[in-house]
Amino acid sequence: MLLLRGVLSCEVEGSLWIVPAQSALWVPGDVLHKVKAAGMIEVYVAFIDSAVASELPLRCCAVSTTPLLRELVIRSAQLPLLYPEAGAESHLVTLLLDELAVATIGTLHLPMPADGRLRKIVEAIIDKPDDRGTVQTWARRVGLSERTLARLLAQQTGMSFGRWRQQLHLMLAVEWLSTGASVQRVADNLGYESAGSFVTMFRKALGTSPHRYIAQRQQA
Repeated sequence: MLLLRGVLSCEVEGSLWIVPAQSALWVPGDVLHKVKAAGMIEVYVAFIDSAVASELPLRCCAVSTTPLLRELVIRSAQLPLLYPEAGAESHLVTLLLDELAVATIGTLHLPMPADGRLRKIVEAIIDKPDDRGTVQTWARRVGLSERTLARLLAQQTGMSFGRWRQQLHLMLAVEWLSTGASVQRVADNLGYESAGSFVTMFRKALGTSPHRYIAQRQQA
């Protein structure tokens, strides 16, 4: 699933992925998943037979795309359903599979806990992301001790509570910025004291500023 404009989120197999413009989402066959779009989107969907997908990722993931990969997907969308297997069309599809197999896995990924009490925290933070309650506060709200909450979250996501919440904030920020929200508005929505502190977090996580991140995808 190649996204040229807009932003997608996909929850699958205990994980949440954010797919910004100029990225792609790979979902193996027979995997139950839920995709949600934000803003006006332009997307190409390629269906790949599992018999020729042995070199592709075994799990759902977002991937960074190259100009070549994007053009291969767009060009393959124009092929007839039953194209000649030994012709130029077959070579194009083979190159597409090769490029997809070596594509870089995206970083906008959040492990989702399975425990019902932790899921309540997830839903509450998504509903009100500017809530800066401490881990002690959240543990008390769902009837857990701080130690139990930290242990369960580490077991099910591999992250501390602070690291997990920051990653969720980062993914929400990319979604909102991609649909036109200003840096100041995103910072306010996430409960940051200033836009500058939000920009610092964003730059550390993604290696560039929010403005440059979005501009690069628009230019592409």
